[in-house]
Amino acid sequence: MTTVEMPPPRLTVGPFAWLRKNLFSTWYNAALTFIALWLLYSLFRPATQWALTEARWGVIEANLTLFMIGQYPRDQLWRIWLTIYMLGGMIGFSWGVWREAARGFAFIALGAGLGFALIGVLLNSDVWINWLTADAVLLALYTCGRILPGRGASIAALGWLLYFPLIFLLIGGTRFILWLPPVETRLWGGLLLTLMLTIVGNVGALPLGILLALGRRSKLPIVRYFSIGYIELIRGVPLVTILFMANLLVPLFLPVDIRPPDAVIRVMIGFILFEAAYQAENVRGGLQSINRGQYEAAQALGLSSTLTMILIILPQALRAVIPALFNSFISLFKDTSLVAIIGLFDILRIARSVLAQSEWLGTHREVFLFAFFIYWGFNMAFTYGSRRLEEALGVGKR
Repeated sequence: MTTVEMPPPRLTVGPFAWLRKNLFSTWYNAALTFIALWLLYSLFRPATQWALTEARWGVIEANLTLFMIGQYPRDQLWRIWLTIYMLGGMIGFSWGVWREAARGFAFIALGAGLGFALIGVLLNSDVWINWLTADAVLLALYTCGRILPGRGASIAALGWLLYFPLIFLLIGGTRFILWLPPVETRLWGGLLLTLMLTIVGNVGALPLGILLALGRRSKLPIVRYFSIGYIELIRGVPLVTILFMANLLVPLFLPVDIRPPDAVIRVMIGFILFEAAYQAENVRGGLQSINRGQYEAAQALGLSSTLTMILIILPQALRAVIPALFNSFISLFKDTSLVAIIGLFDILRIARSVLAQSEWLGTHREVFLFAFFIYWGFNMAFTYGSRRLEEALGVGKR
């Protein structure tokens, strides 16, 4: 007698089961669901009608490049595209090598490329070709990562270490390379400036934060009290104060014969110094979560204190605080809007400059709604990527 497997009832698993369990489990839950749907309809119906019939979205189409890169020279746009291609390649290669750990970020990159390509098509712009090329590079490097034997993980790690200084070189340029003329940082703006400040602030702050966290646990009183004093001092003042101080005081610490750095570099220094204090506390929390037995096992194997910390303790501590590290990344991405106070053209400063154009007076809702979606979209992408990374590494699971 053959056994025929029957599929489970539709009301037990699947979308119908989810709806029944979460929205219609009882009569009052069903009533609340219908009330919530009615409220959403009442709120979004006029907004949707305005967006489709009254909004002047031409302000976004006319100033899209300004929102993305500010006053960056248009004849040097190939540098921006090259950094995007390189980023797509690194994400794809990391996906092929590290599989689940990088898959979330790869899906984000692929979705972003397709989304921006669609926007380019709707706006009758040729940029859709560039975005599809970035997706193609990502998939090609993903294939290379899958078939590359042995040292793929080491190559990916080395690639990421070199990528961040390289994009700074490409975007900023140098007088020592003829085909990379310098581009003054005062010309950086929009989303380009926001992302550069976020990346430099977090990447530069993490090593300093690790040193401060280790210094706070040091047995040397000078090192411990200096670390505690720095962390508590920086955490006790608002970020805007640090930015003003970095903008005004950095030149005072340089020799007279050295030209002070541009405002963007000063702001980057301020972000690094500010974020390092918070990263130090995140890392210290991870260090305190490590069982004492880990130290004893490392000592039993003959490892020195330095090797124990580098090879055994720090990897586990950083893995445990991945949610906190990504939370700091997202927070700093939003805090970059404060640089408008000292005259830099981030996304919000660009938005205000667009509203000052005579032909686009009265488009406040369209411009700030576009800025809202930029911040919201990137923060949702960071959140999704961090959640997938946590799942892949088993953070919070025993």
